[in-house]
Amino acid sequence: MWKSNPDGGPERLVALADGVFAIAITLLVLDFYVPRGLDDAHYHDALHELIPNLGAYALTVLVLGAFWREHRRIVGLVRQIDGQVIALTVLGLGIAALLPFPTKLIAEYGSEPTSIAAYAAAVAALGAAHLALLLLLAGRPWLREEAAPPEGFRLFALDLGVTVLAFALSIPLALAVGPAAMWLWLALAPVKVAIGRRADRAR
Repeated sequence: MWKSNPDGGPERLVALADGVFAIAITLLVLDFYVPRGLDDAHYHDALHELIPNLGAYALTVLVLGAFWREHRRIVGLVRQIDGQVIALTVLGLGIAALLPFPTKLIAEYGSEPTSIAAYAAAVAALGAAHLALLLLLAGRPWLREEAAPPEGFRLFALDLGVTVLAFALSIPLALAVGPAAMWLWLALAPVKVAIGRRADRAR
């Protein structure tokens, strides 16, 4: 029996999420600045100093883009929303909006272990919010488009769980070995590709 839900459909949550992710990505470019009136030598020095910002920008665009896509996939499972769906979505969006700050840390203080740990903690927290939302929907079939979990549901949860685990593990690793901990993030890519292919076959 379907349960009624006074909070309605997910359309407004989708619009809110799209806006927050777009603003978060836009905020990343605000740190790009070259002073006026520089001579050739100082101009090229200023451009060289922007390289860490470009790397941090590219990393976070990939991260936010991936989480935006995953949030759209999660919300695509939703027929109705309730207070907890709203709360977890807003929590995740709040963390996404915060991500430009640790991005600035790794751009300007990338050699500091605390900067790497702070970035990893933010990404792990964002993944955990998405995973919690997905697991909430798994336990509340009356909120979903289908009564039974969709094909590939467990693989989707595994995909998010692997992300959370990798970034959470890199927090103490960063404090122990510094920037080398970021290699764990790179190692995550082929794992997620493999899980994604299995999920595609399952769907």
